[in-house]
Amino acid sequence: MAKLGNKPQRQEWFMDQALGMFIHWSVDSQLGSVISHSMVGASDDYLERFKNELPGSFYPKKFNPDDWARIAKLAGMKYVVFTTKHHSGFCMFKTKTTDFNIMNTPHGKDITKQIVQAFRRHGIRVGFYFSPDDFWMLHKQGKDVSRRRAEALPTNNPELMAHNKAQIRELLTNYGPIDMLFLDGTPDELKQLAWQLQPNIVVTRGEMETPEQKMPDEPMPGPWEACFTLGTQWHFKPTNEDYKSGTKLIEMLIEIRAKGGNFLLNVGPTPDGEIPFEQTRRLRELALWLFVNRESIYNIRPWHVIREDDIWFTKAKDSDTVYAFVTKTDWPKGERKNFTLKSIRVTDKSEIEILGQSGRVLEYQTNVNPKASWKQDENGLHISAMRAQRIYNNTKWPNPVVIKITHAKAAF
Repeated sequence: MAKLGNKPQRQEWFMDQALGMFIHWSVDSQLGSVISHSMVGASDDYLERFKNELPGSFYPKKFNPDDWARIAKLAGMKYVVFTTKHHSGFCMFKTKTTDFNIMNTPHGKDITKQIVQAFRRHGIRVGFYFSPDDFWMLHKQGKDVSRRRAEALPTNNPELMAHNKAQIRELLTNYGPIDMLFLDGTPDELKQLAWQLQPNIVVTRGEMETPEQKMPDEPMPGPWEACFTLGTQWHFKPTNEDYKSGTKLIEMLIEIRAKGGNFLLNVGPTPDGEIPFEQTRRLRELALWLFVNRESIYNIRPWHVIREDDIWFTKAKDSDTVYAFVTKTDWPKGERKNFTLKSIRVTDKSEIEILGQSGRVLEYQTNVNPKASWKQDENGLHISAMRAQRIYNNTKWPNPVVIKITHAKAAF
């Protein structure tokens, strides 16, 4: 049989989505530990208690997947990727392959199914994270829990490979059309099985670059996805967490999109089933910025240059509109700023405006014209623009401002 792969039109669709919600959640969220990895090098006693005690006390009584989907949608997230099975081997879905699964907890319901149904109700596409590693199975086999030793790899462990194939088959036949599969391991057989079961699925990790907690210096060829935490840990961390600011997250989104990638931003729900307030408050800052500037982020591609100093660029996929993201600037309402762009040339049809505002009104100052003006000469495109929209009560706005330039051409 010929090898299968991601369909080109599905890769194009994926590149348009821009922003997704990653959800790391499993039974060890009760401990506030790193997800799964505490099992590597652990004593037999630790491993036995991990399996025999944690499922029995996992009771997310505040879990409401519609609440998760609502904040994801508000924050501009077009898709979700949920950890159906992480390296521990605990399955957050109903499975016939192991008793180490969500049905054998006080919750007693298929959490994966609940998440799939809720996010679909809110118009958000669904993807599954799946780890071919299975620490509990390795322990049952009498092997050391490891991710690098040869016997830990499914390609060298027929029982583990068969176990994974059965679980992939369940995940891709019991939940309807799945848009993405984040396969956190290398077995080519699992990718091929996924495409056989769902030809339109987009395999991300395992088929494209998916850097964690870092991004490339330059655009990558084809689709790629940057995976980041809101704080320092993928899983819920109850204390001593250091969260990124909303401004930082917005600037990261801009940089990733300017380089042609998608931003998969992680949340780590509490064992009670809520997304922590410290995380949702940052998602709301992202939501506000995207409510104003969304057209500059979706259905775009990289411009000829990704940035000029602290001004980043994207280009609309189907037109000659370019978006210039002015970052690292304190721009109070009512203040006019001047910029010169070297990479853009305008035409007689071009219009320039700040996204979100009409350019006709400055609140309380009827004698001020806030409309943008511009001039092109041999030194570049000179833009004079005023931020005229009040976003915060104190009239200040610490986040990037987006200038829209229509009918733009490359100046070289």
